[in-house]
Amino acid sequence: MRLVHLADLHIGFRQYHRLTQRGFNQREADIEGSFQRAVDLVIRLAPDLVVIGGDIFHTVRPMNPAIVHAFTNFARMRRELRGVPIVMVAGNHDQPRSTETGSILGLFEELEIDVAHSGPRKFEFPERDLFVLAVPDLPGPRPELLPTPGYQHNVLLIHGEVEGVLPAAARVERAALEITRRELNADKWSYVALGHYHVHRQIASNAFYSGSLDYTSTDPWSELAEEQALGLAGKGLIEYDLSIPKHTFHHLECSRCVLDLPPLRALGKSPKELDAEIKNYLEAVPGGIDNMIVRLVVQDVPRHIGRELNHRQLREYKRRAFHLNIDFRRPVITRTSTGGAPGRRPMLSDVLRVYLGNRLLDSALNRDELIKLGVHYLEQADASAVGVHFLELGGASTVGPANEETRPL
Repeated sequence: MRLVHLADLHIGFRQYHRLTQRGFNQREADIEGSFQRAVDLVIRLAPDLVVIGGDIFHTVRPMNPAIVHAFTNFARMRRELRGVPIVMVAGNHDQPRSTETGSILGLFEELEIDVAHSGPRKFEFPERDLFVLAVPDLPGPRPELLPTPGYQHNVLLIHGEVEGVLPAAARVERAALEITRRELNADKWSYVALGHYHVHRQIASNAFYSGSLDYTSTDPWSELAEEQALGLAGKGLIEYDLSIPKHTFHHLECSRCVLDLPPLRALGKSPKELDAEIKNYLEAVPGGIDNMIVRLVVQDVPRHIGRELNHRQLREYKRRAFHLNIDFRRPVITRTSTGGAPGRRPMLSDVLRVYLGNRLLDSALNRDELIKLGVHYLEQADASAVGVHFLELGGASTVGPANEETRPL
């Protein structure tokens, strides 16, 4: 009995302002491409069960093209894997804030996909000696996470945050169901399929986050760092043999390369020296930065040095890349006297993420988009403080004045 586990598809995710030739958001098209390749792989693996751990769409009310793309590819999966159970749960991005509002995921029931979106559901497949408990991301009480007796294979499919797994940076995402390790009862299940966290992680010997299929969070750089620390090649999905048992992570190439370059130190460098070092860094990227999503952090940039950099050169690199974030950071000020202990001052962007991540919002507001927009404005303001103000409109850039209000708190 082999299953395939994928999660966090985030179809309909939009980012940056690049457009396709047909006028669609290019990043949204990238995510659709990653999902299509995932479906291709699932079909090639020909498993006995497919489980999908939530966040099918990036928003509760996705646009029509996203719905059509998802339906077309799930229909293809259903057609090629005849008779194979496909079970799906709703994630926090899929759930309407009002109980009177129906979930878009009900659409997939027309494809004979088993969906749990309005509450936990038990799915029994006697011909496969298989039981699946599917628990969507919903507020309030949930059932005891235990299998039904009498089945050889028991699978728990749940979207939520297992305690102690997610780093602080990931918690700025829209709040998700919290699960203690004790109530997970991993030892009672043949397999526990988790969704919500975008990095592939093992929770127990038989419990895993599959991770997302592409970089669809507000902070892809933290994901890259964790994937590197875990020795992962990037995004993908899980194949798990319940009979052996055996876990296999299948890496999937993302539609667009996301790269976080090693940080540069500007301390003691002249504007000309810093210009040359930035150029060397960007030119040394294998294959070039063209059409890539790239971040370069430049630390300890005094305001007067930032103003004298070669902004024409920076704008040209910005034009070439799909998205280039040159993150200039001024020298960190550390308190050494007066009240309070010495320490690093928190950056305004960190304070904003924490504040908006915990603030009560109107049900019509998308927390992820609000955080992303706020951080975007802060980055623009911070760039203007060192003389570079990038406007993300088709890659155009302008030079703006210094801003005294963007320094760390």
